[in-house]
Amino acid sequence: MTNVIISFGGNQGDIFGLIDRALVEINKRVGTIVSVSPLYESEPWGFEAETNFINGVVEVETNIPANEVLCIALEIESELGRMRTGIGKGYSSRPMDLDIIDYGGEEVCSPSLVLPHPRMQLRKFVLLPLKDICPSWVHPVLDMDVEKLIDVCEDNSRIKKVRN
Repeated sequence: MTNVIISFGGNQGDIFGLIDRALVEINKRVGTIVSVSPLYESEPWGFEAETNFINGVVEVETNIPANEVLCIALEIESELGRMRTGIGKGYSSRPMDLDIIDYGGEEVCSPSLVLPHPRMQLRKFVLLPLKDICPSWVHPVLDMDVEKLIDVCEDNSRIKKVRN
């Protein structure tokens, strides 16, 4: 069994309901949920939007390979209303976004998947909930624990805990 860390969030629709549905599907299709972080409200990262995001992180114990976890995550996003058009290269509002942050400390670099997530250390909306559930987690490439990653992170967006 491998522990996989998945970040989740969105800013469209009934986001709390969508998060609940995403977690149910993750537990059903990926593996057993070990822990779920508190939820955080954060400003959009990398683009402007009228609505803030609600974000969190979940740790799941699985025996499914990382590339299959990615396929399942993309299916869940789609089922919850996310449409990936492939048009443009920027970020946009979405009902649900699921990203694999870490897969058992493995380093993966393929056209479809890079692990650990290549921008997770730049995003406090990932780091803060990660610290809540995995305070001793160490980035396998940067060799920094999550506390150090938070200390050096240059993300100045406003983030506040909204639900435990």
